[in-house]
Amino acid sequence: MNQPNDRAPSPVIVARADHPVSRAQISGNALKVLYRLRDGGHQAFLVGGCVRDLLIGIQPKDFDVATDASPEQVRRLFRNSRLIGRRFRLAHVRFGPQIIEVATFRAAGAPMAPEPDLDGITGDDDEAHAAEDLDEFGDVNGNVAEPDEPNGRDRAHDERGRLLRDNVYGTIDQDVWRRDFTCNALYYNIEDFSIWDYVGGVEDIRARTIRLIGDPLTRYREDPVRMLRAVRFEAKLGFSIHETARAPFATLAELLEHIPPARLLDEFQKLFLAGFGGRSFDLLRAHGLLEHLFPETARHLAEEVDGMALALINAGLANTDARVAEGRSVTPMFLFAVLLFGPVSAAAQKRFDSGMPPAVAIADAVDEVVAQQNRRIGIPKRFSFPMRELLALQPRFHRREGRRALGFLAHPRFRAAYDFLLLRAQAGAEDPEIARWWTEIQAATPEQQRERIGAEAGGQDSAPRRRRRRRGGRRRAPPPAEG
Repeated sequence: MNQPNDRAPSPVIVARADHPVSRAQISGNALKVLYRLRDGGHQAFLVGGCVRDLLIGIQPKDFDVATDASPEQVRRLFRNSRLIGRRFRLAHVRFGPQIIEVATFRAAGAPMAPEPDLDGITGDDDEAHAAEDLDEFGDVNGNVAEPDEPNGRDRAHDERGRLLRDNVYGTIDQDVWRRDFTCNALYYNIEDFSIWDYVGGVEDIRARTIRLIGDPLTRYREDPVRMLRAVRFEAKLGFSIHETARAPFATLAELLEHIPPARLLDEFQKLFLAGFGGRSFDLLRAHGLLEHLFPETARHLAEEVDGMALALINAGLANTDARVAEGRSVTPMFLFAVLLFGPVSAAAQKRFDSGMPPAVAIADAVDEVVAQQNRRIGIPKRFSFPMRELLALQPRFHRREGRRALGFLAHPRFRAAYDFLLLRAQAGAEDPEIARWWTEIQAATPEQQRERIGAEAGGQDSAPRRRRRRRGGRRRAPPPAEG
Protein backbone atom coordinates (compact mmCIF):
# COMPACT_ATOMS: atom_id res chain seq x y z
CA MET A 1 0.00 0.00 0.00
CA ASN A 2 2.88 2.34 0.72
CA GLN A 3 3.72 2.88 -2.93
CA PRO A 4 2.86 5.96 -5.02
CA ASN A 5 0.24 5.47 -7.68
CA ASP A 6 -1.60 7.92 -9.85
CA ARG A 7 -4.59 7.32 -7.63
CA ALA A 8 -4.42 5.91 -4.11
CA PRO A 9 -6.84 3.36 -2.67
CA SER A 10 -9.57 4.60 -0.38
CA PRO A 11 -8.23 5.95 2.90
CA VAL A 12 -8.75 4.53 6.33
CA ILE A 13 -11.08 7.06 7.92
CA VAL A 14 -10.60 7.49 11.65
CA ALA A 15 -13.88 8.82 13.04
CA ARG A 16 -13.94 11.69 15.53
CA ALA A 17 -14.80 9.32 18.37
CA ASP A 18 -11.63 7.29 17.68
CA HIS A 19 -8.98 10.02 17.79
CA PRO A 20 -8.06 12.74 20.33
CA VAL A 21 -7.94 15.77 18.03
CA SER A 22 -10.38 18.48 19.12
CA ARG A 23 -11.26 21.78 17.48
CA ALA A 24 -10.43 23.42 20.80
CA GLN A 25 -6.77 22.59 20.07
CA ILE A 26 -6.85 24.11 16.60
CA SER A 27 -6.02 27.74 15.92
CA GLY A 28 -9.16 29.83 15.50
CA ASN A 29 -7.66 31.38 12.38
CA ALA A 30 -7.05 27.96 10.86
CA LEU A 31 -10.68 27.07 11.57
CA LYS A 32 -11.80 30.27 9.80
CA VAL A 33 -9.86 29.23 6.71
CA LEU A 34 -11.22 25.69 6.79
CA TYR A 35 -14.82 26.79 7.22
CA ARG A 36 -14.66 29.45 4.51
CA LEU A 37 -13.18 26.99 2.03
CA ARG A 38 -15.89 24.46 2.93
CA ASP A 39 -18.65 27.06 2.65
CA GLY A 40 -17.20 28.05 -0.73
CA GLY A 41 -17.84 24.53 -2.01
CA HIS A 42 -14.27 23.21 -1.61
CA GLN A 43 -12.72 20.34 0.27
CA ALA A 44 -10.65 21.57 3.23
CA PHE A 45 -8.30 19.60 5.45
CA LEU A 46 -5.69 20.32 8.08
CA VAL A 47 -2.64 18.42 6.93
CA GLY A 48 0.89 17.44 7.84
CA GLY A 49 2.83 18.14 10.98
CA CYS A 50 0.00 19.86 12.82
CA VAL A 51 -2.19 16.73 12.63
CA ARG A 52 0.75 14.59 13.70
CA ASP A 53 1.52 16.83 16.68
CA LEU A 54 -2.09 16.94 17.81
CA LEU A 55 -2.22 13.15 17.78
CA ILE A 56 0.83 12.82 20.04
CA GLY A 57 -0.18 15.63 22.39
CA ILE A 58 2.04 18.47 21.15
CA GLN A 59 0.50 21.87 20.52
CA PRO A 60 1.43 22.80 16.93
CA LYS A 61 3.11 26.12 16.18
CA ASP A 62 1.84 26.11 12.60
CA PHE A 63 -1.42 25.02 11.01
CA ASP A 64 -1.47 24.14 7.33
CA VAL A 65 -4.40 23.54 5.04
CA ALA A 66 -4.82 21.42 1.90
CA THR A 67 -7.71 21.98 -0.47
CA ASP A 68 -9.00 21.28 -3.96
CA ALA A 69 -9.31 25.04 -4.52
CA SER A 70 -6.68 26.48 -6.85
CA PRO A 71 -4.36 29.20 -5.47
CA GLU A 72 -6.28 31.78 -7.49
CA GLN A 73 -9.58 30.61 -5.99
CA VAL A 74 -8.09 30.82 -2.51
CA ARG A 75 -6.90 34.34 -3.28
CA ARG A 76 -10.43 35.37 -4.27
CA LEU A 77 -11.91 33.87 -1.08
CA PHE A 78 -9.46 35.65 1.26
CA ARG A 79 -8.70 39.32 0.83
CA ASN A 80 -5.97 38.91 3.48
CA SER A 81 -4.03 36.42 1.34
CA ARG A 82 -1.18 36.53 -1.12
CA LEU A 83 0.21 33.96 -3.53
CA ILE A 84 3.84 32.96 -3.20
CA GLY A 85 6.36 30.64 -4.81
CA ARG A 86 7.34 29.38 -8.22
CA ARG A 87 8.61 25.99 -7.17
CA PHE A 88 5.36 25.45 -5.27
CA ARG A 89 2.46 27.83 -5.79
CA LEU A 90 0.88 28.48 -2.37
CA ALA A 91 -1.47 30.91 -0.70
CA HIS A 92 -0.57 32.59 2.58
CA VAL A 93 -3.59 33.83 4.53
CA ARG A 94 -2.42 36.34 7.12
CA PHE A 95 -4.13 37.04 10.43
CA GLY A 96 -1.92 39.60 12.12
CA PRO A 97 1.34 37.82 12.96
CA GLN A 98 -0.07 34.36 12.13
CA ILE A 99 0.03 32.90 8.64
CA ILE A 100 -2.10 29.96 7.58
CA GLU A 101 -0.54 28.27 4.58
CA VAL A 102 -3.02 26.89 2.04
CA ALA A 103 -1.78 24.41 -0.57
CA THR A 104 -3.74 23.01 -3.48
CA PHE A 105 -3.82 19.21 -3.84
CA ARG A 106 -1.06 18.17 -6.20
CA ALA A 107 -0.74 15.23 -8.53
CA ALA A 108 1.33 12.13 -7.81
CA GLY A 109 5.11 12.37 -7.84
CA ALA A 110 5.30 15.96 -6.64
CA PRO A 111 7.41 16.70 -3.57
CA MET A 112 6.03 18.38 -0.53
CA ALA A 113 6.23 22.15 -0.50
CA PRO A 114 8.99 23.74 1.62
CA GLU A 115 7.94 22.32 4.94
CA PRO A 116 5.97 24.79 7.09
CA ASP A 117 6.73 23.06 10.41
CA LEU A 118 9.07 25.86 11.44
CA ASP A 119 9.05 25.14 15.18
CA GLY A 120 8.55 28.81 15.90
CA ILE A 121 12.00 29.92 14.75
CA THR A 122 10.95 32.60 12.27
CA GLY A 123 9.83 36.15 12.86
CA ASP A 124 7.95 39.00 11.25
CA ASP A 125 11.01 40.21 9.37
CA ASP A 126 11.49 36.96 7.45
CA GLU A 127 10.59 38.55 4.13
CA ALA A 128 13.24 41.23 4.57
CA HIS A 129 15.78 38.59 5.49
CA ALA A 130 14.70 36.45 2.55
CA ALA A 131 15.34 39.38 0.24
CA GLU A 132 18.82 39.77 1.70
CA ASP A 133 19.52 36.06 1.31
CA LEU A 134 18.31 36.29 -2.29
CA ASP A 135 20.95 38.94 -2.96
CA GLU A 136 23.69 36.68 -1.60
CA PHE A 137 22.64 33.19 -2.62
CA GLY A 138 19.81 33.37 -5.19
CA ASP A 139 16.21 32.41 -4.43
CA VAL A 140 15.89 31.44 -0.74
CA ASN A 141 14.47 28.09 -1.84
CA GLY A 142 17.38 27.63 -4.20
CA ASN A 143 15.47 28.26 -7.41
CA VAL A 144 16.23 30.38 -10.42
CA ALA A 145 13.36 32.73 -11.23
CA GLU A 146 11.37 31.35 -14.14
CA PRO A 147 8.12 32.42 -15.77
CA ASP A 148 4.99 30.73 -14.47
CA GLU A 149 3.43 28.14 -16.73
CA PRO A 150 -0.25 28.55 -17.68
CA ASN A 151 -2.94 26.67 -15.79
CA GLY A 152 -0.51 25.58 -13.09
CA ARG A 153 1.01 22.92 -15.42
CA ASP A 154 4.63 23.24 -14.36
CA ARG A 155 7.02 20.44 -13.39
CA ALA A 156 10.78 20.11 -13.83
CA HIS A 157 13.59 17.83 -12.57
CA ASP A 158 17.34 18.30 -12.55
CA GLU A 159 19.85 15.77 -13.84
CA ARG A 160 20.02 14.03 -10.44
CA GLY A 161 16.27 13.47 -10.26
CA ARG A 162 15.61 16.36 -7.86
CA LEU A 163 12.25 18.00 -8.47
CA LEU A 164 12.85 21.68 -9.13
CA ARG A 165 9.30 22.80 -9.77
CA ASP A 166 5.87 21.28 -9.38
CA ASN A 167 2.53 22.97 -9.82
CA VAL A 168 0.56 20.08 -11.34
CA TYR A 169 -2.67 20.07 -9.38
CA GLY A 170 -4.67 16.95 -8.58
CA THR A 171 -6.93 15.32 -6.00
CA ILE A 172 -6.47 14.37 -2.37
CA ASP A 173 -6.00 10.74 -3.48
CA GLN A 174 -3.00 11.90 -5.51
CA ASP A 175 -1.79 14.57 -3.11
CA VAL A 176 -0.90 12.07 -0.40
CA TRP A 177 1.95 10.67 -2.52
CA ARG A 178 3.78 13.98 -2.77
CA ARG A 179 4.26 14.01 1.00
CA ASP A 180 7.43 12.66 2.50
CA PHE A 181 6.76 10.60 5.65
CA THR A 182 3.72 8.62 6.68
CA CYS A 183 3.41 10.54 9.95
CA ASN A 184 3.06 13.77 7.92
CA ALA A 185 0.47 12.42 5.47
CA LEU A 186 -2.65 12.63 7.64
CA TYR A 187 -5.65 14.82 6.74
CA TYR A 188 -8.11 16.23 9.27
CA ASN A 189 -11.44 16.77 7.52
CA ILE A 190 -13.38 19.84 8.70
CA GLU A 191 -16.57 18.35 7.24
CA ASP A 192 -16.95 15.64 9.89
CA PHE A 193 -13.77 16.04 12.02
CA SER A 194 -12.41 12.67 10.90
CA ILE A 195 -8.78 11.86 10.01
CA TRP A 196 -8.04 10.38 6.60
CA ASP A 197 -5.05 8.00 6.51
CA TYR A 198 -3.87 6.58 3.18
CA VAL A 199 -0.42 5.25 4.16
CA GLY A 200 -0.57 3.86 7.69
CA GLY A 201 0.50 7.10 9.30
CA VAL A 202 -1.63 6.61 12.41
CA GLU A 203 -0.01 3.23 13.08
CA ASP A 204 3.48 4.66 12.56
CA ILE A 205 2.74 7.50 14.98
CA ARG A 206 1.63 4.98 17.58
CA ALA A 207 4.86 3.03 16.93
CA ARG A 208 6.87 6.31 16.99
CA THR A 209 8.39 5.45 13.64
CA ILE A 210 9.54 7.70 10.79
CA ARG A 211 8.86 5.91 7.52
CA LEU A 212 9.11 7.27 3.98
CA ILE A 213 6.21 7.11 1.56
CA GLY A 214 7.26 5.28 -1.58
CA ASP A 215 10.72 4.12 -2.62
CA PRO A 216 13.33 5.76 -0.33
CA LEU A 217 15.98 6.06 -3.05
CA THR A 218 13.57 7.85 -5.36
CA ARG A 219 12.18 10.11 -2.68
CA TYR A 220 15.62 11.20 -1.44
CA ARG A 221 16.79 11.83 -4.99
CA GLU A 222 13.71 14.00 -5.56
CA ASP A 223 14.61 16.07 -2.53
CA PRO A 224 17.77 15.20 -0.53
CA VAL A 225 16.67 17.59 2.23
CA ARG A 226 14.25 14.84 3.28
CA MET A 227 17.23 13.18 4.96
CA LEU A 228 17.63 16.23 7.18
CA ARG A 229 13.90 16.33 7.84
CA ALA A 230 14.00 12.70 8.98
CA VAL A 231 16.76 13.57 11.43
CA ARG A 232 14.86 16.64 12.61
CA PHE A 233 11.73 14.62 13.37
CA GLU A 234 13.84 12.00 15.11
CA ALA A 235 15.36 14.70 17.32
CA LYS A 236 12.16 16.67 17.89
CA LEU A 237 9.66 13.87 18.38
CA GLY A 238 11.84 11.13 19.84
CA PHE A 239 10.77 8.83 17.00
CA SER A 240 13.10 6.30 15.35
CA ILE A 241 13.91 6.39 11.65
CA HIS A 242 12.81 3.12 10.06
CA GLU A 243 15.67 1.06 8.61
CA THR A 244 14.30 1.43 5.07
CA ALA A 245 14.41 5.22 5.45
CA ARG A 246 17.83 5.26 7.16
CA ALA A 247 19.77 2.85 4.93
CA PRO A 248 20.10 5.18 1.88
CA PHE A 249 21.89 7.85 3.93
CA ALA A 250 25.22 6.10 3.34
CA THR A 251 24.99 6.34 -0.44
CA LEU A 252 22.87 9.47 -0.97
CA ALA A 253 24.13 11.87 1.71
CA GLU A 254 26.49 13.51 -0.78
CA LEU A 255 23.43 14.79 -2.67
CA LEU A 256 23.08 17.38 0.11
CA GLU A 257 26.15 19.06 -1.33
CA HIS A 258 24.11 20.02 -4.39
CA ILE A 259 21.34 21.73 -2.41
CA PRO A 260 21.49 25.53 -2.64
CA PRO A 261 23.21 27.02 0.45
CA ALA A 262 20.30 29.34 1.21
CA ARG A 263 17.89 26.44 1.49
CA LEU A 264 20.24 24.58 3.82
CA LEU A 265 20.39 27.70 5.97
CA ASP A 266 16.65 27.31 6.53
CA GLU A 267 17.09 23.66 7.46
CA PHE A 268 19.97 24.56 9.78
CA GLN A 269 17.73 26.92 11.74
CA LYS A 270 14.98 24.31 12.04
CA LEU A 271 17.48 21.76 13.32
CA PHE A 272 19.40 23.94 15.76
CA LEU A 273 17.17 26.80 16.92
CA ALA A 274 14.02 24.97 18.00
CA GLY A 275 15.09 23.53 21.34
CA PHE A 276 16.58 20.19 20.27
CA GLY A 277 19.86 21.33 18.71
CA GLY A 278 22.04 19.10 20.89
CA ARG A 279 20.12 16.01 19.88
CA SER A 280 20.13 17.10 16.21
CA PHE A 281 23.90 17.49 16.25
CA ASP A 282 24.44 14.04 17.75
CA LEU A 283 22.11 12.43 15.21
CA LEU A 284 23.70 14.22 12.25
CA ARG A 285 27.08 12.84 13.32
CA ALA A 286 25.68 9.38 13.94
CA HIS A 287 24.01 9.24 10.51
CA GLY A 288 27.06 10.57 8.66
CA LEU A 289 25.36 13.80 7.54
CA LEU A 290 27.31 16.43 9.49
CA GLU A 291 30.30 16.35 7.12
CA HIS A 292 28.00 17.31 4.24
CA LEU A 293 26.71 20.37 6.12
CA PHE A 294 29.79 21.48 8.09
CA PRO A 295 32.77 19.83 6.35
CA GLU A 296 35.45 21.91 8.07
CA THR A 297 33.91 21.34 11.50
CA ALA A 298 33.57 17.59 10.92
CA ARG A 299 37.19 17.39 9.75
CA HIS A 300 38.42 19.32 12.79
CA LEU A 301 36.45 17.13 15.19
CA ALA A 302 37.88 14.00 13.58
CA GLU A 303 41.44 15.27 14.01
CA GLU A 304 41.43 17.08 17.36
CA VAL A 305 42.98 15.26 20.29
CA ASP A 306 41.91 17.42 23.24
CA GLY A 307 38.16 17.40 22.52
CA MET A 308 37.93 21.15 23.15
CA ALA A 309 35.91 22.02 20.03
CA LEU A 310 33.42 19.22 20.68
CA ALA A 311 33.06 20.28 24.31
CA LEU A 312 32.40 23.86 23.17
CA ILE A 313 29.76 22.70 20.67
CA ASN A 314 28.02 20.55 23.28
CA ALA A 315 28.01 23.41 25.79
CA GLY A 316 26.80 25.92 23.21
CA LEU A 317 23.96 23.74 21.97
CA ALA A 318 22.88 22.90 25.51
CA ASN A 319 22.84 26.63 26.30
CA THR A 320 20.77 27.39 23.21
CA ASP A 321 18.29 24.60 23.93
CA ALA A 322 17.88 25.90 27.49
CA ARG A 323 17.22 29.43 26.22
CA VAL A 324 14.54 28.15 23.83
CA ALA A 325 12.90 26.21 26.67
CA GLU A 326 12.84 29.39 28.76
CA GLY A 327 11.36 31.44 25.93
CA ARG A 328 14.49 33.56 25.54
CA SER A 329 15.88 34.78 22.24
CA VAL A 330 18.47 32.83 20.26
CA THR A 331 20.44 33.77 17.17
CA PRO A 332 22.03 31.77 14.34
CA MET A 333 25.06 34.06 14.59
CA PHE A 334 26.02 32.68 17.99
CA LEU A 335 25.54 29.07 16.93
CA PHE A 336 27.64 29.54 13.81
CA ALA A 337 30.40 30.87 16.06
CA VAL A 338 30.06 27.77 18.25
CA LEU A 339 30.04 25.28 15.37
CA LEU A 340 32.88 26.92 13.45
CA PHE A 341 35.11 27.78 16.40
CA GLY A 342 37.33 24.72 15.96
CA PRO A 343 38.33 25.38 12.34
CA VAL A 344 38.53 29.13 13.02
CA SER A 345 40.93 28.49 15.93
CA ALA A 346 43.13 26.30 13.76
CA ALA A 347 43.22 28.87 10.96
CA ALA A 348 43.92 31.70 13.43
CA GLN A 349 46.78 29.77 15.05
CA LYS A 350 48.65 29.69 11.75
CA ARG A 351 48.33 33.46 11.58
CA PHE A 352 49.43 33.87 15.22
CA ASP A 353 52.55 31.86 14.40
CA SER A 354 53.37 34.21 11.54
CA GLY A 355 53.22 37.22 13.86
CA MET A 356 49.80 38.58 12.96
CA PRO A 357 48.04 40.48 15.81
CA PRO A 358 45.43 38.28 17.56
CA ALA A 359 42.28 40.24 16.68
CA VAL A 360 43.36 40.62 13.06
CA ALA A 361 44.33 36.96 12.86
CA ILE A 362 40.94 35.84 14.18
CA ALA A 363 38.97 38.13 11.87
CA ASP A 364 40.99 36.93 8.89
CA ALA A 365 40.51 33.28 9.93
CA VAL A 366 36.73 33.80 10.24
CA ASP A 367 36.59 35.20 6.71
CA GLU A 368 38.46 32.16 5.39
CA VAL A 369 36.28 29.60 7.20
CA VAL A 370 33.02 31.38 6.35
CA ALA A 371 33.98 31.46 2.67
CA GLN A 372 34.45 27.70 2.79
CA GLN A 373 31.26 27.16 4.78
CA ASN A 374 29.16 29.21 2.36
CA ARG A 375 29.60 26.46 -0.22
CA ARG A 376 27.32 24.26 1.90
CA ILE A 377 25.23 26.35 4.31
CA GLY A 378 25.04 29.97 3.26
CA ILE A 379 25.74 32.37 6.13
CA PRO A 380 24.21 35.78 5.36
CA LYS A 381 26.26 38.84 6.18
CA ARG A 382 23.84 39.77 8.95
CA PHE A 383 25.20 36.69 10.75
CA SER A 384 28.80 36.45 9.53
CA PHE A 385 29.79 40.06 10.26
CA PRO A 386 28.73 40.09 13.94
CA MET A 387 30.15 36.57 14.34
CA ARG A 388 33.53 37.79 13.13
CA GLU A 389 33.39 40.69 15.59
CA LEU A 390 32.33 38.41 18.47
CA LEU A 391 35.28 36.09 17.92
CA ALA A 392 37.77 38.88 17.25
CA LEU A 393 36.83 40.44 20.62
CA GLN A 394 37.87 37.35 22.60
CA PRO A 395 41.53 38.48 23.10
CA ARG A 396 40.29 41.70 24.75
CA PHE A 397 39.13 39.73 27.78
CA HIS A 398 42.80 39.28 28.69
CA ARG A 399 43.16 43.05 29.22
CA ARG A 400 41.80 43.66 32.70
CA GLU A 401 43.32 47.01 33.56
CA GLY A 402 43.05 50.59 32.51
CA ARG A 403 40.37 52.58 30.82
CA ARG A 404 40.15 50.22 27.87
CA ALA A 405 38.89 47.44 30.14
CA LEU A 406 36.23 49.76 31.54
CA GLY A 407 35.26 50.90 28.06
CA PHE A 408 34.95 47.30 26.90
CA LEU A 409 31.96 46.83 29.19
CA ALA A 410 30.06 49.38 27.08
CA HIS A 411 30.91 47.74 23.75
CA PRO A 412 27.69 46.91 21.83
CA ARG A 413 28.87 43.34 21.24
CA PHE A 414 30.21 42.84 24.78
CA ARG A 415 27.36 40.69 26.08
CA ALA A 416 27.48 38.19 23.22
CA ALA A 417 31.29 38.07 23.42
CA TYR A 418 31.07 37.54 27.19
CA ASP A 419 28.58 34.67 26.76
CA PHE A 420 31.01 33.09 24.32
CA LEU A 421 33.84 33.58 26.81
CA LEU A 422 31.85 31.61 29.40
CA LEU A 423 31.39 28.76 26.92
CA ARG A 424 35.09 28.72 26.13
CA ALA A 425 35.94 28.57 29.82
CA GLN A 426 33.43 25.78 30.31
CA ALA A 427 34.96 23.83 27.43
CA GLY A 428 38.53 24.28 28.66
CA ALA A 429 39.49 26.72 25.93
CA GLU A 430 39.96 29.65 28.34
CA ASP A 431 41.20 30.26 31.89
CA PRO A 432 38.13 30.10 34.18
CA GLU A 433 39.67 32.85 36.31
CA ILE A 434 39.32 35.30 33.42
CA ALA A 435 35.64 34.42 33.01
CA ARG A 436 35.10 34.78 36.77
CA TRP A 437 36.77 38.21 36.80
CA TRP A 438 34.55 39.57 34.03
CA THR A 439 31.48 38.13 35.73
CA GLU A 440 32.35 39.90 38.97
CA ILE A 441 33.24 43.21 37.37
CA GLN A 442 29.82 43.42 35.69
CA ALA A 443 28.09 42.95 39.06
CA ALA A 444 30.12 45.76 40.69
CA THR A 445 28.99 49.37 40.95
CA PRO A 446 30.65 51.93 38.67
CA GLU A 447 32.74 53.18 41.60
CA GLN A 448 33.82 49.64 42.47
CA GLN A 449 34.65 48.96 38.84
CA ARG A 450 36.90 52.04 38.62
CA GLU A 451 38.53 51.23 41.93
CA ARG A 452 39.24 47.61 41.02
CA ILE A 453 40.47 48.31 37.51
CA GLY A 454 42.59 51.22 38.79
CA ALA A 455 44.10 49.04 41.52
CA GLU A 456 44.96 46.26 39.08
CA ALA A 457 46.56 48.85 36.81
CA GLY A 458 48.85 49.85 39.69
CA GLY A 459 47.10 53.15 40.18
CA GLN A 460 48.12 54.38 36.76
CA ASP A 461 44.69 55.68 35.94
CA SER A 462 44.41 57.64 39.20
CA ALA A 463 47.22 60.03 38.25
CA PRO A 464 46.61 62.76 35.66
CA ARG A 465 47.81 61.77 32.23
CA ARG A 466 50.61 63.86 30.82
CA ARG A 467 49.73 65.41 27.49
CA ARG A 468 51.98 64.20 24.71
CA ARG A 469 53.93 67.01 23.15
CA ARG A 470 53.52 67.44 19.42
CA ARG A 471 56.48 67.02 17.16
CA GLY A 472 58.02 70.26 16.02
CA GLY A 473 57.03 72.16 19.12
CA ARG A 474 54.23 74.64 19.44
CA ARG A 475 52.94 75.87 16.14
CA ARG A 476 53.62 79.59 15.74
CA ALA A 477 51.02 82.03 14.57
CA PRO A 478 51.57 83.31 11.05
CA PRO A 479 53.16 86.75 10.78
CA PRO A 480 50.75 89.63 10.27
CA ALA A 481 50.13 90.60 6.70
CA GLU A 482 52.02 93.66 5.53
CA GLY A 483 50.00 96.50 4.56
